[in-house]
Amino acid sequence: MSAPPPTPLSASTRRHKAPPALPLSAFTPPSTGTADRFPFPPSPTSVTAQSIVDANVVVSSSDLSQWKSEATSELKEKISGVVLILKVDNVQQLVELLESKISQVPILSVSVPFRIDNGSPVGIPSSSKVPISLSITYSRQSPEAVEALAWALSNGHVVDVDVQFTADDKSYDSLEESLTTASKDANPESTIVISNLLPPVDDLSLPLVKLLTHPTYRAYQAHTASLSLIPNTYIKLLPPNWREPTPPTPAPVGGIRPEDSSEKKEWKRRIKMYVGPALEAFGDQRIIFGTSPSPESSAKSAVGDWFELVKESLAELGIEQEGVDAIFGGNAQKVYGKKQ
Repeated sequence: MSAPPPTPLSASTRRHKAPPALPLSAFTPPSTGTADRFPFPPSPTSVTAQSIVDANVVVSSSDLSQWKSEATSELKEKISGVVLILKVDNVQQLVELLESKISQVPILSVSVPFRIDNGSPVGIPSSSKVPISLSITYSRQSPEAVEALAWALSNGHVVDVDVQFTADDKSYDSLEESLTTASKDANPESTIVISNLLPPVDDLSLPLVKLLTHPTYRAYQAHTASLSLIPNTYIKLLPPNWREPTPPTPAPVGGIRPEDSSEKKEWKRRIKMYVGPALEAFGDQRIIFGTSPSPESSAKSAVGDWFELVKESLAELGIEQEGVDAIFGGNAQKVYGKKQ
């Protein structure tokens, strides 16, 4: 007699399969006395993706002029596609405008918000020449949220789940339970993309040494590991809601890069603290880069500033070329580039 199939892990069981806590030394350079024993991380100028997909461009019109004005020359030269996150009431009208315009920036997919009313989806364009993915805002566990997610996943859609909650154990548990329940009968072609958790909301006034052992960071580590166990689930690396604008990266002067500001150094240290556990859990093949903050976020961030900050942070973490290519473009192409 053959053995029965294994019982799926519950959300509470998965939560205990967290990676070990990363020491503070993982995010700071070695002391002068030991520096000769460690290789220097690659220079940010030497770590660059072959092609780039910006998988989170929030728009309320068909005009991408702001994106173009804020993008660096490298980003413009290597961009191979964007994923537009629509923030409008009349989705059908905007989709029609996008279809009628010839954009210099290739549109890989358009993510439209939707809901379920009386068992039927509402908000999805009746027809479209541009690839359509779906988006939903998740703030708490509810039958309506699970029903909407279940419908989208059973029909093989890519769904951006924009997480809007206070990052505590209870909220994480409800998200895990909702995603697990909704994906029970998912089509193998469907994909969940979690937004606004990498990095999560943070308090910049809390010193890094205290953050490392803080309950919110411990919860982030544990639940990032748990979320990664849900099949066909990816996570987006987006500008965080840290109540301050993303620090700028000034252009080189005479070929020499200006020294980073203290604010930028602090941001990079924190970004690396959050990217580290995400890499342990999801790997570099399930992290997707985007430049716009969540549509529901109050964060301020310019396209080029976030791109430079992420590029330098990944370089300092020692991510190899294959991983850089995947995070900046390959993963988004795999998820959003497939037929919807």
